Amino acid sequence: MSEREQAHPLSPVGATDRVPVEVAVGVLVRRDEHGRETEFLLTSRPEGKVYAGYWEFPGGKLEAGETVEQALRRELHEELGITIGAAHPWKVELMEYPHAKVRLNFCKVYEWAGEFEMREQQTMSWERLPVQVQPVLPGTIPVLQWFAAERFHVGLTHV
Repeated sequence: MSEREQAHPLSPVGATDRVPVEVAVGVLVRRDEHGRETEFLLTSRPEGKVYAGYWEFPGGKLEAGETVEQALRRELHEELGITIGAAHPWKVELMEYPHAKVRLNFCKVYEWAGEFEMREQQTMSWERLPVQVQPVLPGTIPVLQWFAAERFHVGLTHV
């Protein structure tokens, strides 16, 4: 396992040999007039899904033959009604949940078109550190820590 794919410390004890599900995750970031990253988008998981009500970065599973960017474009259009510009591969995190093992392929996205539509009756929130929405999905916490490191943020990353 590469350094970028290390299991998250919140993973259950006794990691399994399950084959990870590949997931494309969009980290939509707003920039200020100087090009500095300011806010990022979190969405709540819809009712009927595992971890319903938890906050996460939007995205979804790759379908057969899809690249991470293709899956991200499809998922963000299906879930949020937007068309994204370039997806910038950022980090990869392997997470072991009780229900699944997932490889989260995080991509930063700075440009999109269209009005946000919560097509799965989820909620959205533009956040800064420390994140105010809760609860936060365990797979989201590493991203908040990466943001904190990039921004020299000291203190809590989420409430």
